[in-house]
Amino acid sequence: MPDIRVGKFDDIADGDHKIYATNGREVGVFRVGQNLHAWENHCPHAGGPICQGKIFGQVGEVLSPGKESRGLCYTGRKHIVCPWHGFEFDIETGKHPGDAHTRLRGIPVSVKDGDIYLTFNR
Repeated sequence: MPDIRVGKFDDIADGDHKIYATNGREVGVFRVGQNLHAWENHCPHAGGPICQGKIFGQVGEVLSPGKESRGLCYTGRKHIVCPWHGFEFDIETGKHPGDAHTRLRGIPVSVKDGDIYLTFNR
């Protein structure tokens, strides 16, 4: 199956995303710096529209040397949070932070001459 052009790289600001409906699916394309990551708009937890969720920094916990909590903070990793039940996934890897086996379905994405292309397997 040939690559499908869905838009222009410059149409997505750094840290933002767009959702494209093509080839019978909805795909969220996320820009992190000069890199793109594309995920099927389907949460593996309950089928929610994951790519329509909010984007937040991953929540981390600061621990003392004695392993006592010093509070929560946001890390540099960006997560997308499913609007249905709050499941969250790393935008760059598609992995759930607590279960590496729970992950988003990735779609190969590339940029050619400033255009974004998605590659769908049969």
